[in-house]
Amino acid sequence: MSTSSASAAPRAATAARVTVPSAPVVPATAPARHGWRRALLEAPLLRKLVLADLVINVSAFFVMREARQAWANEIMLASLMVTLVLNALLVYWALLPLRALEATARRVSAGDLAARVPLSLTADRDLTRIGVTLNTLLDGVTADRLRMRALAAQVISAGDQERAHIARELHDSTAQQLSALEMLVTSSVREVPAGALHERLAVMREIVVESLAEVRTLSHNVHPRVLDDLGLVAALEFLARRTREQSGVETRVVSDVRGTLPPPVASVFYRVAQEALRNAVRHGAPSDVRIGLVATDGASALLEVTDDGEGFDVEAAERSREGMGLFVMRERVALIDGRLEVESRPGQGTTVRARVPLAPVPAAEVGA
Repeated sequence: MSTSSASAAPRAATAARVTVPSAPVVPATAPARHGWRRALLEAPLLRKLVLADLVINVSAFFVMREARQAWANEIMLASLMVTLVLNALLVYWALLPLRALEATARRVSAGDLAARVPLSLTADRDLTRIGVTLNTLLDGVTADRLRMRALAAQVISAGDQERAHIARELHDSTAQQLSALEMLVTSSVREVPAGALHERLAVMREIVVESLAEVRTLSHNVHPRVLDDLGLVAALEFLARRTREQSGVETRVVSDVRGTLPPPVASVFYRVAQEALRNAVRHGAPSDVRIGLVATDGASALLEVTDDGEGFDVEAAERSREGMGLFVMRERVALIDGRLEVESRPGQGTTVRARVPLAPVPAAEVGA
């Protein structure tokens, strides 16, 4: 077999696969037979009403011509009743899609962007056009949201990599140099006899020790290495332990996680827990803080930070500058298509709850 004939065979098979499904299943005369019915059903409501009234009135006119004069009133009343009933049915039938539009709008306003308007071949033409337009708009919003999720994941990943690089530089370079300087100053303090120089070296040693501790704390706050090495649960437990040591507030972590959370989700959850703990310790004066993490169904993950502190007015805090921490947390969670809820009242503690989806974004839907 020649090369041209061999390449022609796959093309022929491909063409056959493409054209077979498009073959008409019904006879060619079927659209002609049912075209007028479909055109009548899809006609605008006003045209249907005019046509129905015209048919009924003309029919009543001819019936009255053939009937006796004594039946004129009954025929007129019957035609009027038929007209009212038929008009009511036509209006009810034509406005049924409005209920579907309303239900779809309600689902979309509740956050369900997967909702679509069900289209009917018998619906009014104008209402069908509105439904198609709304579905097209929702398709565009969904595609934009998927692209935003993918870009947000890349932004979060790039930011985490940059912060991890800065944290490594602080820990491996600056902290090591300060540690070496601290050892030199300590040895000098031991070798220099008591006097003014000894006192100055002792003060220098204290300054170096404090600077070393601050650099290590800054390195951890910029990006905890335990988050990359051991995962989110270990990072949250380390954060709780540091909170207990620095503030004395009883902080515990309760987790139920199956599998590994995606890096963007882990990073956002850690930042939300960090900010929530900082706000609770700084403003709420709690005695107990609980960090809960649940991710068991593979569809979503839930982070919940609850404290028994003084609480606050959420709406008032978000309106003021003091609510910037809440704004930042909410925006971080929104970047990965999640939702953040803050429940708090004065004297009743605070609960910060973040829920995010875990389903990956298909590359085909992202359009990258």
